[in-house]
Amino acid sequence: MAAGFGTATNRPLYNRGPAAGLRFTVYAILAVTLMYFDQRQQWSAQLRYLLQAAVYPLQVAVSSPVTAWRWLTSSTADRTTLRAENQQLLARQRELELVLMRMQGLEQENQELRGLHAALPPLVKKWQLAEVINVETTPLRQRLIVNKGSRDGIFENQAVVDAHGILGQTVHVGPWTAEIILITDPEHALPVQIVRNQLRSIAVGSGNPDEVLLPYVATNSDVKSGDVLVSSGLGGVFPAGYPVATVIGVSRETNQLLAQVRAAPLAQVERVREVMLIEFDPAHPAAPVLPSAAVVPPVAPAAPTAPVTKPPAEAPQ
Repeated sequence: MAAGFGTATNRPLYNRGPAAGLRFTVYAILAVTLMYFDQRQQWSAQLRYLLQAAVYPLQVAVSSPVTAWRWLTSSTADRTTLRAENQQLLARQRELELVLMRMQGLEQENQELRGLHAALPPLVKKWQLAEVINVETTPLRQRLIVNKGSRDGIFENQAVVDAHGILGQTVHVGPWTAEIILITDPEHALPVQIVRNQLRSIAVGSGNPDEVLLPYVATNSDVKSGDVLVSSGLGGVFPAGYPVATVIGVSRETNQLLAQVRAAPLAQVERVREVMLIEFDPAHPAAPVLPSAAVVPPVAPAAPTAPVTKPPAEAPQ
């Protein structure tokens, strides 16, 4: 009777629920369905957008003590220090005014030499300042979070600079915040060129906030320490001529085809507190070259190939 009781009690437990194979099939179909609709309707992007909106109050609350301390420190600054800074700023303003007058004179002379009848439209269409509310500087991620989002007109792949040079670009934009990938991030690559000889290359993040790498420079290339790197205008994000970094080291091995070039970013990656998000006028001649436009030139040489073969055919006649 005890054995019969045990058999009666074990039988429902063994047969309870669907079989393991059926559950695996159901879960597999559900996973494939979710991946399909996520690919078509961008569910993960929408979820990230909602999560950024939900996390924004927490980010503000975390950064509030630091902001309050900075305000208290700046409000209690010594009057003598403020006067000295004021004098320095006035002197710097006079220097910049002289430089501006010189640049305006050169620009006017250049327009006259080229026979331009009207000044070119401004390259920068719109810009706005944003405050850094969170910083992540690890060997795998070099990111910033700023207090501007899609409600302020910020969009993905927007150029971000500070007072010294290129800082990075936006990668994820929420309603009130935006994530910026720095030029020192290992996943970031920026087309650059050397001011001294116009040699083009690509600056790749190293994971170190004080260093970027140029991994695609030939050993016999004319690169040396002290060379200034600026944006080349390719890539569709930054226009040409914006300062990026300064070469601090070049290592060449005789048995290697590529040199090891290291450069220090000009932007204050670790000390920046405010950044500038820039929107360029696409109709300006100096606007960044979009990647789609860069693919067009290789197709163009196909047309001249037919006329080139005609002169040899006509020569015997």
